[in-house]
Amino acid sequence: MRLLLDTAVLIFAVSAPDRLSRRATAALQDIDHVLELSSVSLAEIAIKTALGKLNVTAAVSRQALHELGVRVLPYSSEHAFQLFGLPRHHADPFDRQIIAQALWEQIPVITPDEKFGLYKGLKIIW
Repeated sequence: MRLLLDTAVLIFAVSAPDRLSRRATAALQDIDHVLELSSVSLAEIAIKTALGKLNVTAAVSRQALHELGVRVLPYSSEHAFQLFGLPRHHADPFDRQIIAQALWEQIPVITPDEKFGLYKGLKIIW
């Protein structure tokens, strides 16, 4: 099964694994799961690092993807078109893009963010 990691999950997995739930940890460790990270998440990490809100370098991000066996899911125009009908339950533009992508791809999201659960049809693992 494909699983989309929220940005926070990638960061927690490498810098604070104790912050992951048991369910999230089990999902990350299950060899039958294909772990994916949105290219939007990489942009979010880069932007928030540049603003001083995070301290995650490109090298650390690449290493995290490699160590966890995560592949990057490109953000397409179809994902962007999904935003047109997306309710405004979540104000964060990065999270809204990740939600739209997961809905279009019909894949669950591993996230601690409770607002993701407000979106009909989106399966959450936490």
